Amino acid sequence: MYSWYSVVMNSNKNPLNKLPPAQRFQIMVFLSLMWTTIFTTSASLWLWYGELLTGHLLVALGVALTGSTFQLADNKQVHEEIRSTDFSST
Repeated sequence: MYSWYSVVMNSNKNPLNKLPPAQRFQIMVFLSLMWTTIFTTSASLWLWYGELLTGHLLVALGVALTGSTFQLADNKQVHEEIRSTDFSST
């Protein structure tokens, strides 16, 4: 269980580890806010079936968004483009 937790929550072990620390922090804050919203919305809607279904769809959407974020962060082309960009001229 701890290894699964580390893969998602430890930014030094998940695919975001290839990004600069500031970007890693921003993405992790966004993902934590997204998951907090999903779980609080789902917990408050458990009394009604339609809303319960909506809660499950929110969880599925959150998993898909988290997975695509990690996959994008793991993409080497994105990192090469970021490294090759000259930010000093702006």
